[in-house]
Amino acid sequence: MTYNKTTLATLCALSASTSVFADQNINHGIAYNGFTGIFNTPTAVVIDKGNIDIGYSNQLEARGKYTDGHNFTFSAGLFEGLEVSGRITSSSMHDITFSYENKGQIRDLSFNAKYQIPFIPKDWFSVAVGAKDFGGAANQYEAFYAVASKQWWDFRFSAGIGASDTLTGQLDGAFAGIEYQPFTWLSVLAEHDAEAFNLGARITVPKEWLYDIATVSFNSRFYSNTELASDDTYWGVNISMPLSDEAQDNYHNLKPAPQPVAAAKLSKSSNQRTRATLATSPNQTEESVSRVVSAEPVKVLTATKQNQQVSTAQNNNQQIHSLKSSLVNDGFENIRVGISESKQIIVEFENSVFNRNEIDALGLVLGRITESFATGNNEFIVRLAKQDIPLLQVNGYLDNYRRFIDENITPDLMVSTQFSDKDAVGVKWAGNTQSTSPYFVPRVSFSPSLSSRYATELGVYDYSLALQADLHVPLWQGAGVNITGQVNVANTDHFEKGSVFSNSRQETGIKRAVVYQTFALPFNIYNQTQVGLFQDYFDYTGITNETAWQSPAGRHKIQAKLGYFEYKDYDTDKRDYSVYSYRYLWAEKDVSFHISGGQFWNEDTGYKLETKFWFGDANITVMYSDTDVEKVGIGFSIPLSPRKDMDAGNWQVTGTKSWTHSVNTIINQKVNLINTSSATILKSSIDLDNTFLNQDRMSSSYVYAHLARLKEAFETYK
Repeated sequence: MTYNKTTLATLCALSASTSVFADQNINHGIAYNGFTGIFNTPTAVVIDKGNIDIGYSNQLEARGKYTDGHNFTFSAGLFEGLEVSGRITSSSMHDITFSYENKGQIRDLSFNAKYQIPFIPKDWFSVAVGAKDFGGAANQYEAFYAVASKQWWDFRFSAGIGASDTLTGQLDGAFAGIEYQPFTWLSVLAEHDAEAFNLGARITVPKEWLYDIATVSFNSRFYSNTELASDDTYWGVNISMPLSDEAQDNYHNLKPAPQPVAAAKLSKSSNQRTRATLATSPNQTEESVSRVVSAEPVKVLTATKQNQQVSTAQNNNQQIHSLKSSLVNDGFENIRVGISESKQIIVEFENSVFNRNEIDALGLVLGRITESFATGNNEFIVRLAKQDIPLLQVNGYLDNYRRFIDENITPDLMVSTQFSDKDAVGVKWAGNTQSTSPYFVPRVSFSPSLSSRYATELGVYDYSLALQADLHVPLWQGAGVNITGQVNVANTDHFEKGSVFSNSRQETGIKRAVVYQTFALPFNIYNQTQVGLFQDYFDYTGITNETAWQSPAGRHKIQAKLGYFEYKDYDTDKRDYSVYSYRYLWAEKDVSFHISGGQFWNEDTGYKLETKFWFGDANITVMYSDTDVEKVGIGFSIPLSPRKDMDAGNWQVTGTKSWTHSVNTIINQKVNLINTSSATILKSSIDLDNTFLNQDRMSSSYVYAHLARLKEAFETYK
C-alpha cells in the first residue's frame, strides 16, 4: 500500500510541474469491465448521449485469478449522464463447458449501469454512481460503487469507494486513478483498484483520421503488482461512434421567433403617419387631403387592379403546376396541389421514398412550396397520408416559413393529426387527377433475419442467419397484401438440423402471407385487421386485430393487440393472445415509455416494461418483463437503408427501415436458463406503428421537437 500511495503521489507531483498548460478534453476509455474507466476502476465520466462503444479485451477474472481470456463489451449513452453496458466474459470461444476436460471454464453474460449525478457545476468535479453485473441469476462480478472525477490541465483524477464480493477484491473498498494526456492521441494511465496498483497507456485514433466514422482506441495494462495474475500484460481495443447522424443534437439550435407586432397597432400607426405627412403641406388640410385621395382616377386604378388580378391568377397557376412537377420528381405519390379562392396553397401527398422518417418528406415538401412561391405571404396547408389514410396536416404562412429556411428562426406552424377543409373554398387544382398512384405497385424490402444465443455453455455466440424479403402490394384505401419469405444463409453448428438449437433455426420458405385492412376512425383511432398464414412460430392460420388511440398531441397512446390462431395440421392446437399497452412519448428528449400486459404469444401472462431512447432514426431499448420468468435485456433498432430510397415507379426495392436485435437474461433465479419464449408479441412487417404511424412518431409533439430536421432535410435533398 505504501508503494501505491508513493506512485500516485509522484504522478500528482508531475501534474503540478508539467509544462503543458492548455486545457483539452481528455479522452475517456472503456475499462475491461465494460464501463467508462481505466482498467479495472470506473471514472465519473459517462459515454456521450447517442454514442455506442464496442470493445474486446483479454483480461479474464475467473475464480479469484486474472488470466488470458475473452471480454466482449457493448456500451451506450442513453441519456444525459446515463450509460449502460453489456459484457460477455468467457474462458474460450467454442469449448463446451459441460465436458469434463473443460471443467473450471467460465462463461458469463452481465449488465452494467452508471449515472452521473446532475446539478454539480462542471468546473467543480463530476460524481457518478454505478453497478456492475447486477440483477442476474448467477452474478460472478457484482459490485456497486460511487466515484468522483476532476480534470485539471492534462490530468483527470478519480477516486471512489465500492463494495464487491468478487474473489479478486477488485472494487471492494477505496480505489483511485489518474489519466495523463500529454497528446490528443496518448494517455498514460495509473490506478489502484482496491487490491492492486496497475499502470499502462491508451492510444486513441481520432475520428477525423477515420473519415469521421468512428474513434478507435488501443490500451494495454503493462504493469501490476497483483499476485493474482498469470500474465503481466493485458490489452484491449474499442470502437466508438454515434448511433445515428440524424439525432437532434447534431442540428443547429433554432433562433427564437421575434415578438409579434400587433397588426391593428401597425395599421393604425401607419395610417396616422400617412395622414400626418400629407397634412404637413402648408396650404392643405386633412379634408383637402381626403378629396385628393378620392379624386377622378378611380376607374384607372380599378382597371389596373383587374389586370393585376389576371396576372396573379396566371402566375399562381404556373406556380402550382411547377410545385406539383417538383413533387413528382421527388418521388412522392397521390399528389394534389391547388390554390383556393382565399389564396391558400393546398398540398396533399403520400411518401414512399423517405421511409426511415416521414419528417424528412414533410421538410422537403414544405421547402418546395417556398421555392415555387418565392414571393407573397400565402397560407399553406400540407396534408400527409398513407394509402389514403389521413395522418398529419401542417398549416403555416410563406413569409414565416421562408425566415425559418433563410434565417433559422423558429417557424409558427400548426400541426394536427386531423385534416380540415375549413376555408378551402373554390380550390383550383393543378391537373385533373392525382399523380403516381400507390396502388398495385409491388414493393420489396430486404433485411436480415437472425436467431442467436449469447454466452451459453456451448459457446460465446451461436446464430442462424437468413435473408428475408417482404413483398407488399397496396390494393385500395388502407388495404393490401404482404408476403414474407426468407432464405437460410448461414448457421453455427448448434443451429444445424438435429442440434440443440435447431427448433429456432431460420428455415427457408414463406414466413407470413396475409391480407390487411386499415381504417382511420374519428378521435385519432386507428384499426387494422390481418388474416392469413403466420408461420414465424410453427404453421398457423389466424386473424389479428390491432386498435390504437393517440392523444391529439401524440404524447399518450393506448393500444390493444388481439389474435386467434389454429394449427394448420391439427384441430386441437389453438391459441390466442391479447396484449394491451400504454405509451408516453417525451418528444423533446426522444424518449418513450411503454407498459404492456396480458396474455402473450406463448400463453404466458404478466407484463413488460420498455424504455426507448431515440437517436435520429435508431433507438436503444432497455426492457424488463415478468411473466413465467423475470428477464431484463437491452436491444437496438437501426435502419438498414439509405435515408432516401429509390422512387417507386412500376416497382420499388428498399432496405428495411427498422431492424431490431436484443439480448436478455433471466434474473432473480439461481440458474440462468435460456429463455426466448416469454413476453413475446407477434410481429408483422405491416402494422399500425411501422407502416402508418412513422414508427410511433406520427404526432405534432414529435414534429415540434424536430423542427430543425425539417430545414435540414430540405437543404439536403432540394
